[in-house]
Amino acid sequence: MAAGFRILPRQEQPAWRSCLIVLAAVGLSLLLGLLLLAIQGAPPLTGFKVLLQGAFGSRWALEDCLIKAIPIFLCSLGVAIAFRLQIWNIGAEGQFALGAVGATWIALSFPGLPKFLLIPLMVFMACLAGGFWGMIPALLRQRVGTNEIIVTLMMNYIAILFLDFLVFGAWRDVSGFPMTASFPPGAVIGTMGSSSVHWGLTHCLVLGLLVWIFFRYTRWGFEIKASGDSVRAARYAGIPYDRLVVLVMVLSGALAGWSGFLEASASLNRLQPSSMAGYGFTAIVVAWLARLNPLSIAISSFLLAGLRVGVEHLQLDLRVPAAFGSILEGLILMTVLAGGFFMRYRLVPRSAS
Repeated sequence: MAAGFRILPRQEQPAWRSCLIVLAAVGLSLLLGLLLLAIQGAPPLTGFKVLLQGAFGSRWALEDCLIKAIPIFLCSLGVAIAFRLQIWNIGAEGQFALGAVGATWIALSFPGLPKFLLIPLMVFMACLAGGFWGMIPALLRQRVGTNEIIVTLMMNYIAILFLDFLVFGAWRDVSGFPMTASFPPGAVIGTMGSSSVHWGLTHCLVLGLLVWIFFRYTRWGFEIKASGDSVRAARYAGIPYDRLVVLVMVLSGALAGWSGFLEASASLNRLQPSSMAGYGFTAIVVAWLARLNPLSIAISSFLLAGLRVGVEHLQLDLRVPAAFGSILEGLILMTVLAGGFFMRYRLVPRSAS
């Protein structure tokens, strides 16, 4: 028999191996990115230097990274909750959009409310809208057996187009531009000190800690992790798996909706089409890159935000197309997913006979 390889599951998965594989996967994606720069006609090493300096080379760049990391982190935290149960929520972008719409409706409808009432109401409506948008595919999966990947993906476009329908129509500003009127002062989350980073950063810290506590110390968190490892064993143990599916999708959508609230309130102070910057799709890359760990999600969110900021500088300095950043994000996701195979399995040479 010809020599070949057998695929065998690994008995042990030490943390150093997982870290090494992820770093190797990211490194491979960056090398492929340098190759794309060379094909584009840009000097690869110069491009890499511009990317790093543009993302992390100044205080302004670091603050911009933090601002962009905030919505990425919350969306990533949301999809990670669903992924823990092996439920694939690809709809964070749409849930983000509905959260921004819900928060905007409160801001425009009750402009006279004091800030200590208006901000919590905006958060509540954003989470309610995002959670509702996440609940729909969960219920469809339970009742009629639909695939949540397809449903959540298609629902993204419904939500984004609904946002466009509002800002181009009923909510269009009197100036005629496709955006809402500016939010009243009570609906705007301010910045921290003299920096441009807004107080949404503290929201991320608190929510990240709460999610960690949820999975480590609560019964629901334990049941979600157990069910994600084996659905059959969970059902045999009497764990209400169907309810958990709805729960994780509602929580996932609520966190993405909260992220939409922060983007509309703190970053833009209004609702406009540029609110949809693809943070929900980037969240999928971050969640897998971080292996669904909240602390790792925070680090990965900052790095992916740095990639976005750095690519903006590449566009200006080397005339690199805007699509380069999306391509690089996709390469990172593909290589990390491929690396996940080697975390779980090993290749063993077949004995020649």
